[in-house]
Order: sequence, then C-alpha cells, then structure tokens
Amino acid sequence: MSLNVKPISTATGRALLPLVSLGTALVLVTYVTPMATIPATAADLGAGSGARAWILSSMSVGLAAALLAAGVLGDTFGRRRVYVVGLAALGLGSLICAVAQEPMLFVAARVLQGVGGGAILACGLALLAHVFAPGPARVHATSVWGASVGLGVAAGCVLAAALDIGSGWRETYIAVAVLAFALLIPTLRGLLESSAAHARAIDVPGLTLLASAITLVVSALTQGRSGIDSPTVVLTVLAVLAFVGFILVEARVRTPLLDPGLLGNRRFRGATMGSMVLGFGIIGMSSFVPTVAQVGLGSSLWTASLLIVPWAGTSVVTSMLVRHLPHPLEGPFPIAVLLVGVAIGQACGYGLAADSNPWRLAIPMFVSGITTGILNAVLGREAVASVPPDRAAMGSGANNTARYLGAAVGITLFVTVATHAGNGIIDGWNAAVLVSTALTLLGAGAIAGAGLRGRG
Repeated sequence: MSLNVKPISTATGRALLPLVSLGTALVLVTYVTPMATIPATAADLGAGSGARAWILSSMSVGLAAALLAAGVLGDTFGRRRVYVVGLAALGLGSLICAVAQEPMLFVAARVLQGVGGGAILACGLALLAHVFAPGPARVHATSVWGASVGLGVAAGCVLAAALDIGSGWRETYIAVAVLAFALLIPTLRGLLESSAAHARAIDVPGLTLLASAITLVVSALTQGRSGIDSPTVVLTVLAVLAFVGFILVEARVRTPLLDPGLLGNRRFRGATMGSMVLGFGIIGMSSFVPTVAQVGLGSSLWTASLLIVPWAGTSVVTSMLVRHLPHPLEGPFPIAVLLVGVAIGQACGYGLAADSNPWRLAIPMFVSGITTGILNAVLGREAVASVPPDRAAMGSGANNTARYLGAAVGITLFVTVATHAGNGIIDGWNAAVLVSTALTLLGAGAIAGAGLRGRG
C-alpha cells in the first residue's frame, strides 16, 4: 500500500491523529521523567555518579539504536504492526523500571523504553502521512503531532512532581505503564495498516552496523560524563570501526539503507541537520534546568519540574499555530531562521547568579519555546516530505535519530561544561549557555549554507 494516496476518510483521520499524538506524547513523558526524579531514583537504587549518567541517558541509547531500524521495518512489514510492538515495549519497560531494585536492571529497562519509543516515533509520523495527503490536511496533522512533542515534555515534568509520593519516582513509571497498555486496544482498532507499495530488500548488514555505531556513540558519550576512562576509549574506537564498516557496506549493496540521492536533497539535509541542531542546542540546555534549579538555586522538585513547562507549553501553542501561517515553511532556510530564534531564547539564560530567583530560568525557556514549537511541526512534515512516499517511516526514523543523537551530544556537552567551568554550578551554567547558544547559531549557518549548495 503506498503513501501516495488521498485521505481515506474524515472518520479515520479523527481516530488516527489523537491516537498517534497520545503515543508520541507518552514517549516524551517517559524521556523527561528522570530529569526531575534522578536524586530520588539514584538514592533508592544506590546508584553512583557513573550509574546516574546511565540512568539519564539509557533511553537515548535505545532510541538511537531503534529509530532508523524501526522505520525501515515499518515500511517493509507494516507500520501499525511495528508501532503496536513499540507501544507494548514502552509499557513493559516502564513496568520493569517501577519494580527495579538495582541500577543495572533499571538501565536495561530504560533502553527497552527507548526501543519502544523509537518504533512509536518512526512509524507514528508515517501513519499520519499515509492518511493525510500533502497540503492543508498534512500541515494540520503534523502541527498536532509537533504539539504532542511539547505536550509530552510538559506532562512528564508535571507528572513527576505531582507523583512525588511514596518512593518519589516509581509511581511515575507505573502511571506510564498503565497508559501505554491502555492505548494498545484502541490503537489496534483505530490505526489502519500501511506499508511500502514495493517492498525493498532490507540491508541487514548496513542496518546492523549503523545501529551499532549510533548506539556505541551514545554509550561512549554517556560513559565519558564521569571522565575519559578505558571503557570510553573502547566504545569510541568500536563506534568509529562500525561507522567505517557501514560506509564500506553501503558502497557495495544494491539497496543501501540510505539512498545516496537523499543526501543531495536539500530538504532532507535541512530537516536532518535541523533536528540534530535542535537536539544538541536547546534540548541539551533544557535537560540541565532542573539540576541547576535544585542544586544551584535551592529550588524544590515542583519548581524545578515546572520550569520546563514554559518551554514545552509555549511550543505546544506555536506548533498548533503553524497550520494558520500563510507561508508553507518548506526547505532549509525557514529551519535556519527558526534556529536563530531558538538561539536568542537560549542566550536569555546567560547571567544567572547565585541569588537569582529560580523563575529567572523560565525566561529562556519561554522565548526558545516559541520557535521550538514551530520547528517541531516543520521538521515532522519535512521528514516525510523529503523522502519517497514508500519510505516515509525511514524518513521519520532518520530525522528522529538525528534529534536524539544530537540530544545525547548536547546533554553530555552541557553537563561537562556546566560542572567543570568556573567556580561552581552557576558559573558553569553561564559558560554552558554560551557554548550551547553558539552551537545553535553555527548549526543554523550550516543549514543555510547547505540549502544554497543543495538541489531540490
């Protein structure tokens, strides 16, 4: 069944859009949960500094490993089938997290959550593209999908604070597990199956090598947060070898995992680079906000969690407004301009002092949230519009892989600078804000330059 179709029916769209949006939001709820609950989680599990880094990043490892693979499998074997398996994996991983008694099991369960989340993100967007034809209908659908990303971040922060009862963290994972399993039956009934009209042979060696390389990169970044040690070096060397192997394999197979022609498509390049820059810029910065609020400014869990809401909440509103804009916002140049807006918001976080009110951090979150929401909607639409219709799930998987790989780099870089620069966490925060803002601006410039050199 091809994606190049008219909308199947209004009723189908009404059922599909909320289900996919809820699934996407649930992935983001799961993703942000440890940011606010890490003190209680680490204390309860007896996790040291190294284990704490893995608790925070283990879901990123699963996402990095699964996103592109899930997209390829969804295009080949059915996107609804892969999406439902992902939803079940997310629920199971959450349940294991809730009952874990030591860090290793918890980290493994978070990786499983990431694998499930990768299937949901990659195939959910492709399912929307199958039902909503290009034009106003798809703009509306991707705007709602983009809003669900911000909604999930906001809901995750609020849920973590609201369920600060009992253990202070297990209850949140129980709630996610219940919601994931509750969505299974309506998802099976409400989502229509779709797959590529002409199935391609799966490049198993290429897929394995790329997933291994990305997983090893994220693992090396996570391990390196506690200092460069032997495991970090080994993981880095293995990642390089896997990438080299992937390049060699792709040059020899008949059906490469990523069509070389896509790299010459300026929309594909712009969307992929935009997602990566968004990851290592504002996502890396916002992930550290609860830590600097609690450790540096002495705020409560409630305040530290709610400081993310202005960013996430504003992005929900602006993402929904994209469908009313007269300009289609297609191609790399709007993405570059929007990233400059994100950088302006990031820069507002500079100048924090030890006696600052914690709500001072809400200013950069609010300003950057304005353009982050628009980017969420635009990048989602570009992810499926820049690839052949039969490969929509692969396009979504590649785009989200770039986002979460960028986030892994951004979080590691921000934490490293913030904890080593200056005379304390406040000085470190200000230095990290400057670095993160500069990287976002450099990324925007690179995307604009790639747009000039590329072809449609």
